[in-house]
Amino acid sequence: MNTHSGFKAFLTFTIVLLIGIITSTYASAAITDEEIAHIVVTANTIDITAGKLALGKATNADVKKFADWMVNGHSSINTSAAALVAKLKVTPKDNDTSKDLAKGGEENVAHLTKLTGAEFDKAYISHEVAFHDTVLEALNKTLIPNAKNKELKETLIKSEAVIQGHVARAREIVANLNSKK
Repeated sequence: MNTHSGFKAFLTFTIVLLIGIITSTYASAAITDEEIAHIVVTANTIDITAGKLALGKATNADVKKFADWMVNGHSSINTSAAALVAKLKVTPKDNDTSKDLAKGGEENVAHLTKLTGAEFDKAYISHEVAFHDTVLEALNKTLIPNAKNKELKETLIKSEAVIQGHVARAREIVANLNSKK
């Protein structure tokens, strides 16, 4: 299998995995604020981990800047989330969705670790588009509608705009990388 078809196969696998995560999130109609908090922290941690890897491996300047933005932005979000759950006296609760997210994040990093150069750059940033799209869908269809606490719900709503900004920038970078073929 050549690297291009290998990348396409991995990206397809990643999208199928993310769709499965969304489906498992939707299936859990009784998702609690504690579970939502854990999903949020897990999703941010996944992006921090992948971003740190990209800071060391990316060769494209825009990809490196994006990775730095992800590491700093998602670290800040996790700090804010920790403060909010402490204030609300909510203990994040591990759940099937956060476990699936963590597994997908580990598999993504394992795949990315094997790549170098432009192939790494494209794989990392393409995954960022898919991941952020998935998070947006989960936010809108599951997390926000099921959040019971008003402050938690407001925080989730505010985070939607930030995530939209992330995915928009990631799409621009993908387009720029694809135009350099």
